[in-house]
Amino acid sequence: MTTWLNLSLQDSASPIMEQLIFFHDHALMIMLMIITTVMYTMTSIIQNKQTSRFILEGQMIETLWTIAPAIILVFIAMPSLRLLYLMDEVHNPTLTLKAVGHQWYWSYEYSDFTKLEFDSYMTQEQQEDTFRLLDTDNRIVLPMNSPTRMIVTAADVLHSWTVPSLGVKTDATPGRLNQVSFSINRPGILYGQCSEICGANHSFMPITIESVTTNKFINWISKMSE
Repeated sequence: MTTWLNLSLQDSASPIMEQLIFFHDHALMIMLMIITTVMYTMTSIIQNKQTSRFILEGQMIETLWTIAPAIILVFIAMPSLRLLYLMDEVHNPTLTLKAVGHQWYWSYEYSDFTKLEFDSYMTQEQQEDTFRLLDTDNRIVLPMNSPTRMIVTAADVLHSWTVPSLGVKTDATPGRLNQVSFSINRPGILYGQCSEICGANHSFMPITIESVTTNKFINWISKMSE
């Protein structure tokens, strides 16, 4: 989860988020090179006298500043398109979870199991070992290293199901099912929040995911199904 005065992205908990962080760093390095070149050029222009017998014509520099941006855009577009296709792929999910946004809480349904659904509200009081505005009374429990299909919708207004450490942000739209897939690659507790302004208590509908091993997930399913 994010921490106080943290300027960077959260630590990834899924392969897709790892790739997103790599692409972020890749784009920043390209921006750094562009900024450095522009600053050097501006400094050079300011410090030098504006007299040159070639100042009226410069076909070479005009060719360069036309071709160079096109090449730079290709270096940004190729990994970006690759990431877009990776994020859309669903590889035979082992588990399907449906999230329904309400004002102002989430309800979840484990579609692969009969009558396994619950509502998830923000914890009202600050308790020990909990985070204010981020913890819920009923956590989502998911097995790690298992491809998971997430189906997101809403019952009233627009919401957005967002977990930054998974690289997942999906709009919850009434009357529409949006699908996203992810795979959690480490155990732990992941936090998210609704990222679409949905009314007075928009800030108070957090998302809490508990990533566990497969055996612990099976035990949890057996306990919830009793």
